[in-house]
Amino acid sequence: MQKTVTIPFMLLGILFNICLVASNLLETKVVQVGGITATAGLIVFPISYIINDCIAEVWGFKKARLIIWSGFASNFLVIAFAQLAVLLPAAPFWEGEEGFNLVFGMAPRIAVASLLAFLVGSFLNAYVMSKMKIASNGKYFSLRAIVSTLVGETADSLIFFPIAFIGLVPLKEILVLIGVQAVLKSLYEVIILPVTIRVVRYIKKIDGSDTYDFNTSYNILKVKDL
Repeated sequence: MQKTVTIPFMLLGILFNICLVASNLLETKVVQVGGITATAGLIVFPISYIINDCIAEVWGFKKARLIIWSGFASNFLVIAFAQLAVLLPAAPFWEGEEGFNLVFGMAPRIAVASLLAFLVGSFLNAYVMSKMKIASNGKYFSLRAIVSTLVGETADSLIFFPIAFIGLVPLKEILVLIGVQAVLKSLYEVIILPVTIRVVRYIKKIDGSDTYDFNTSYNILKVKDL
């Protein structure tokens, strides 16, 4: 088991964090394409699950755990700094206060819902990917990637939408949002799967890693265990 952080892992980790922060900002816009309504975060958020799959496949659950907590910390800090900026008084001549607050003034319940959903969904994704790899002896990567993403994305939506919108949006609409988001994000994974497969193969080749999580603790708090 590698104890060091390699360049491919570092680059994927940076991209993972960027995708998470960007998705939170893009969530403030609701888009409609072909009669389907979703948030603009759908553009980038599924990429974080694809990276999660790559890290769990190449370096195992321990490194995935590290990067997930890294993403959580990045999201938390951006939200905290944004709330501080919103609270600061605006200059009298500045006219962008309303737009700034719309993008960065995330309600506390939205922030909690987002962070909690991310943690549960990401760890479930990595756990399923890890366990399925052991059970299949490293075969059927495509199936493992799709199943793990479906589990993670469904859990993410099941947690986020009720916490964020219960009491504000009719229950029927919340259920529709949960279903649509989970399906669309998982479909994203299927569409981009050929690229994911090639990226994983390339990283395994240049990095020399292909970890199986035998005797690995799945305790999500063991961040120092690399």
